Amino acid sequence: MSAPANKRYLVTDADPKSHVSESYRTLRTNIDFSSIDGQMQVVMVTSAGAGEGKSTTIGNLAVAYAQTERRVILIDADLRKPTEHYTFQVTNRVGLSSVLSNQADLGQAIQATHIPNLALLPSGPIPPNPSEMLASQRMSKLLEELKEQFDVILIDTPPVLAVTDAQLLATRCDGVILVMDYGKVKKDVALKSKSLLDKVGAKVLGVVLNNVKRKKNDGYYYYYYGTANT
Repeated sequence: MSAPANKRYLVTDADPKSHVSESYRTLRTNIDFSSIDGQMQVVMVTSAGAGEGKSTTIGNLAVAYAQTERRVILIDADLRKPTEHYTFQVTNRVGLSSVLSNQADLGQAIQATHIPNLALLPSGPIPPNPSEMLASQRMSKLLEELKEQFDVILIDTPPVLAVTDAQLLATRCDGVILVMDYGKVKKDVALKSKSLLDKVGAKVLGVVLNNVKRKKNDGYYYYYYGTANT
């Protein structure tokens, strides 16, 4: 199986001096300083619904972290509609689902990317029982293994309102970022998303609002990081 052809644009890699890239670096810094007493090693990124830009956000955030020369791994834990193998132009034949089902070793599933210091653990083949896989003890052990190998672990999950996967993984992360489309998401939907994460004791670090125009007639979009407290 060859690598996919429809590569996602990563502004932090293609145009690191842009306003958007600087916003991702600001997001990275805010995450780093969000915990005084502990390290933000495992961070999950999710969204309220589909199409709000979570996978693009976490891909760019992963590049921003890798640019600090830290060892970074991005896990595509969206076992229903994975996209990170497209973003980084790698095969999805073997990945997270392969490891969790004991079809492959972790070392076989982790793939290098074209970004220095950044590795990818793609989703692997879509399984019939993604929630059960993500809730398994094998997933917990896998994260512990990765903590020994990488400085930063970023996890891409399905939208929190769609399925329980994000809630299940949130309990195993040091922090959670919610991505929301400024022109799309409604207040009640945003509050419900955070409420679902609060119910499992997730540490919601903040919200990234995308598709917010910087100013009138400015074609660039920026990413705003703000508190998720209600």
